[in-house]
Amino acid sequence: MEEELKSLVFVGVCAIISVSYCYYLPPKIKAGVFRLLSILPVCALFLALPLFFSLSIFSSIAAFLLSGLANLRLILFAFDQGPLFPLPSNLFRFTCFTCFPIQLQQNPKSHDHIPKWVFPIKVAIFTILSHIVIYKPNLPPTLLLVLHLLFVLLSIEILLTILRVVFTIILGSDLEPQFSEPYLSTSLQDFWGRRWNLLASASFRAGVYIPARHVSNGLMSSDWGRFMGYLATFLVSGLSHELFYFYVIRETPTWEITWFFVLHGLCTAAEVTVKRRKILQRWWPVRPAASRLLTMVFFVVTGAWLFLPQFIRCNPIERGVNETLLLIDFFRRKFIHFLGYDHLNVEMDF
Repeated sequence: MEEELKSLVFVGVCAIISVSYCYYLPPKIKAGVFRLLSILPVCALFLALPLFFSLSIFSSIAAFLLSGLANLRLILFAFDQGPLFPLPSNLFRFTCFTCFPIQLQQNPKSHDHIPKWVFPIKVAIFTILSHIVIYKPNLPPTLLLVLHLLFVLLSIEILLTILRVVFTIILGSDLEPQFSEPYLSTSLQDFWGRRWNLLASASFRAGVYIPARHVSNGLMSSDWGRFMGYLATFLVSGLSHELFYFYVIRETPTWEITWFFVLHGLCTAAEVTVKRRKILQRWWPVRPAASRLLTMVFFVVTGAWLFLPQFIRCNPIERGVNETLLLIDFFRRKFIHFLGYDHLNVEMDF
């Protein structure tokens, strides 16, 4: 455990030095390829830092914040895009907007219609699910998959919402919400583009979709360019998720998650194409309630088929609990040793 904490200090120091470098030097270089070249060594370092951990609780956090989020935002910053442009007023704010899933709010009234009592209900449901999944040997496999999927969605939403509140207080600024009630999605495009993980959607749109569509439009029709833009975006998203799981379990990818995102990319592109054909909408109008149900059913079925198997093999719930207890026990022993009560600790263990 001492080696793990040394790795934590090392990774933290490397991240601070690297972000400080990106704040002071690259902005002096004109936006474009040369600024990108000045940032790429930091991106390579951030890809390697999660490998210094053996505990999944540390490697997963480092992978999400540094290898995924920070790298994408720094690449966008190289071209004067994303939440780091315009340049934040000081190093602390630059670090926060680089390494944490937050972004200044652009339209303060866009999400005011969401009742405040919805979040406590989600926390209550999450608490119930966290207790239910412990008894997974007693549950039918299909029900277990659905409960795991709900658990994953709620845990991500609750964690990022809490982070948003904390950084709103720390920075004294209104921040964009990460989610906009995904269960109300009327289509795949609505789910991925307007409701689920909005900050990631904005980053992928600026960093992958727009460049891929721009390149494709020069080679093919606009419809095919749009299709290639969607496909490239979801493919990159799938590969980034595979990389995240590699950091956690250190095993060869099975590519199920990549196929999950590729499938959703293909279906989203097809859906957008159908929507643009107005005559098809007049022939077969779909009510919002029906479209919400179809969207959620498709998401649950494909998620249980392709997304969840990797999650279940990773077993993050049990591993996270065990590693947290291990950390608590380590610090308890260190605290007792610091106070000079080692003999009491021996008696307690006996």
